Formats: sequence, structure tokens, C-alpha cells
Amino acid sequence: MTLPKDPFILLSYVNTQLRDTFKNLAELCETLEINEQDLKEKLNIIHYEYISELNQFR
Repeated sequence: MTLPKDPFILLSYVNTQLRDTFKNLAELCETLEINEQDLKEKLNIIHYEYISELNQFR
């Protein structure tokens, strides 16, 4: 799967997927076959971190 390149669009996409489909970030990454650390780094560029208790990036 090709993820959005723009970090803000990526944030919206990932948080929507986490809210509607996946129980946690690991499941999302495994299903979409993406590297979890790479995703975290891309969203950290815009100062967002994954909060497991909320199952979203904030």
C-alpha cells in the first residue's frame, strides 16, 4: 500500500484507520505491510506521537 506523502494527510488517514478499523498501531502496520518505526518518524516530523491508550497520534 502506498501511504500519503504529505504528513498531515498521512496523519488523518492513519488516525481514521486506527479509529475505524484497527485495535492498535502494530495491527495497522502489519496489515498494511508498513514499518511502524518509519511511520512514527514521519509523523514525529509534525510533532505527533502515538498514544497507545487513545489508539491515535496526537
